[in-house]
Amino acid sequence: MDADRTDRTDRTAGTDHGARPPGTPVGGGPLPAGSDVPLAERHDTALLDLDGVVYVGGAAVEHAVPSLLAAARGGMRLAYVTNNAARTPEVVAAHLAELGLPAVPGEVVTSAQAVARLVSEAVPPGARVLYAGAEGLRSALAERGLVPVESADEEPLAVVQGYGGPDLPWGRLVEASVAVGRGLPWFASNTDLTIPTPRGIGPGNGAAVEVVRIGSGGRREPVVAGKPQPPMHRESVIRTGARTPLVVGDRLDTDIEGAHNGGVDSLLVLTGVTDAAALVAAEPRHRPTYVTADLRGLLAPIPAPVPVPAAEGGGYRCGGMRAVVDGGVASLDGAGDPVDGLRALCGAVWETAPDGRHAVDVREAVAALGL
Repeated sequence: MDADRTDRTDRTAGTDHGARPPGTPVGGGPLPAGSDVPLAERHDTALLDLDGVVYVGGAAVEHAVPSLLAAARGGMRLAYVTNNAARTPEVVAAHLAELGLPAVPGEVVTSAQAVARLVSEAVPPGARVLYAGAEGLRSALAERGLVPVESADEEPLAVVQGYGGPDLPWGRLVEASVAVGRGLPWFASNTDLTIPTPRGIGPGNGAAVEVVRIGSGGRREPVVAGKPQPPMHRESVIRTGARTPLVVGDRLDTDIEGAHNGGVDSLLVLTGVTDAAALVAAEPRHRPTYVTADLRGLLAPIPAPVPVPAAEGGGYRCGGMRAVVDGGVASLDGAGDPVDGLRALCGAVWETAPDGRHAVDVREAVAALGL
């Protein structure tokens, strides 16, 4: 099967891009967008990343639960879309319920489900599949009528990897390396090199994928389903029925790039991996449609940065703050919400470096934000 062709055809199935208000960018544009109405009113479904957006480890991100409950009361559907393939939708939904979010398994979409669909399209029904991951991946394969196995000697027809957590046996990576080295089709739920934990940043599934790539001879790459690849967006839309989705995430290279690939709007929240410096330096495919401090940004209008006439000093202003790039150095003046200052800074820098390749010194400006 030509997976790339299928993804290009189906990745936006079920979306209604004509419903987007005129003038609202999808992202990757010259500056962050604003919205005169809350995003919870503009979009029918929030496709929410979990780690770094809703929770970190076992604890809810500050403001996340009350903000999502308020958005749901206003009519926005909530779907939880995660690249973490370790846990089943049932376990994820139970965790969300413990945090105060009344989620059900059908509202959870995992990269394990997305990759299991890809595998099922590439092998016969009932085929054995060698998996190196946790229960979430095993369960997703079984849901597709496939038989998960753990050894390269059990005659699998494909190999699939998903995040297995700290308890994944090293021997499972050895078995995957042997099977990939034999030429079997190779899939990965995602290739995130890192994952946020309560104690800091740790290695993600991408690190395990690198182990198998090196262990199998270093000549092959897996077919990847998770964000930012189109299969994850396709899976989310199929399972939620979203027509005007909003991707909400904390990572530029997965959440925001995934929204860009799917042709839908995105909201970056600053509660996880991405900081202000990384956002300002983002290349076009990593530039979100909107940026807010946290999930409270779903509930109120968002100001947009606007150009300041040259006679008034130039640059961009958002709220009470203005950003200027002069001589390759960015600076800020004024007072107000630091996130407004960040939006203005993005406007000034992104206009100066529209392709993200021209260096602008933003160190002092970013430090002044205090984010």
